[in-house]
Amino acid sequence: MKCSQAATPHRNRRCSAPHRPKEHTVPIVTIQQGPRDIELKRELVARVTDAFVDSLKIPAEAVQVWIHEVPADSWGVAGKLTADK
Repeated sequence: MKCSQAATPHRNRRCSAPHRPKEHTVPIVTIQQGPRDIELKRELVARVTDAFVDSLKIPAEAVQVWIHEVPADSWGVAGKLTADK
Protein backbone atom coordinates (compact mmCIF):
# COMPACT_ATOMS: atom_id res chain seq x y z
CA MET A 1 0.00 0.00 0.00
CA LYS A 2 1.34 3.42 -0.90
CA CYS A 3 0.72 6.40 1.34
CA SER A 4 -0.16 9.82 0.04
CA GLN A 5 2.61 12.37 0.35
CA ALA A 6 0.57 14.35 2.85
CA ALA A 7 0.10 11.35 5.11
CA THR A 8 2.50 10.83 7.98
CA PRO A 9 2.73 7.60 9.99
CA HIS A 10 1.55 9.23 13.23
CA ARG A 11 -1.47 10.92 11.58
CA ASN A 12 -2.63 8.18 9.26
CA ARG A 13 -2.68 4.80 11.01
CA ARG A 14 -4.01 3.13 7.83
CA CYS A 15 -0.69 3.80 6.11
CA SER A 16 1.28 0.57 6.27
CA ALA A 17 4.15 1.42 3.93
CA PRO A 18 7.33 1.50 6.03
CA HIS A 19 9.56 4.55 5.95
CA ARG A 20 12.79 3.63 4.21
CA PRO A 21 15.72 5.99 3.81
CA LYS A 22 17.01 6.47 0.30
CA GLU A 23 19.91 4.21 -0.61
CA HIS A 24 22.10 7.19 -1.47
CA THR A 25 21.06 10.17 0.59
CA VAL A 26 22.99 13.26 -0.35
CA PRO A 27 25.63 14.23 2.22
CA ILE A 28 25.96 17.99 2.54
CA VAL A 29 29.22 19.14 4.10
CA THR A 30 29.36 22.72 5.37
CA ILE A 31 32.77 24.27 5.97
CA GLN A 32 33.01 27.55 7.83
CA GLN A 33 36.30 29.33 7.41
CA GLY A 34 37.96 32.62 6.71
CA PRO A 35 38.41 33.66 3.08
CA ARG A 36 40.82 31.47 1.10
CA ASP A 37 42.26 31.46 -2.41
CA ILE A 38 40.06 29.72 -4.99
CA GLU A 39 42.75 27.11 -5.73
CA LEU A 40 42.82 26.10 -2.06
CA LYS A 41 39.03 25.84 -2.06
CA ARG A 42 39.09 23.65 -5.19
CA GLU A 43 41.54 21.27 -3.51
CA LEU A 44 39.54 21.28 -0.27
CA VAL A 45 36.29 20.41 -2.08
CA ALA A 46 38.01 17.63 -4.05
CA ARG A 47 39.56 16.09 -0.92
CA VAL A 48 36.38 16.30 1.15
CA THR A 49 34.43 14.71 -1.70
CA ASP A 50 37.02 11.93 -2.03
CA ALA A 51 36.79 11.22 1.70
CA PHE A 52 33.02 10.73 1.49
CA VAL A 53 33.30 8.63 -1.67
CA ASP A 54 35.92 6.39 -0.03
CA SER A 55 34.24 6.04 3.36
CA LEU A 56 30.56 5.85 2.35
CA LYS A 57 31.04 4.13 -1.04
CA ILE A 58 28.84 6.66 -2.81
CA PRO A 59 29.30 8.43 -6.15
CA ALA A 60 31.04 11.81 -6.11
CA GLU A 61 27.90 13.31 -7.65
CA ALA A 62 26.05 12.58 -4.41
CA VAL A 63 28.35 14.79 -2.30
CA GLN A 64 27.72 18.51 -1.87
CA VAL A 65 30.28 20.77 -0.19
CA TRP A 66 29.26 24.25 0.89
CA ILE A 67 31.96 26.73 1.88
CA HIS A 68 30.76 29.55 4.09
CA GLU A 69 33.48 32.18 4.27
CA VAL A 70 33.40 34.49 7.25
CA PRO A 71 35.46 37.69 7.21
CA ALA A 72 38.00 38.24 9.99
CA ASP A 73 35.91 41.07 11.44
CA SER A 74 32.97 38.67 11.89
CA TRP A 75 34.80 35.84 13.66
CA GLY A 76 36.13 35.72 17.20
CA VAL A 77 38.54 33.45 19.05
CA ALA A 78 39.37 33.61 22.75
CA GLY A 79 37.29 36.74 23.24
CA LYS A 80 38.84 38.74 20.40
CA LEU A 81 38.01 39.31 16.74
CA THR A 82 40.45 37.53 14.49
CA ALA A 83 40.83 40.85 12.63
CA ASP A 84 42.37 42.32 15.82
CA LYS A 85 45.14 39.71 16.12
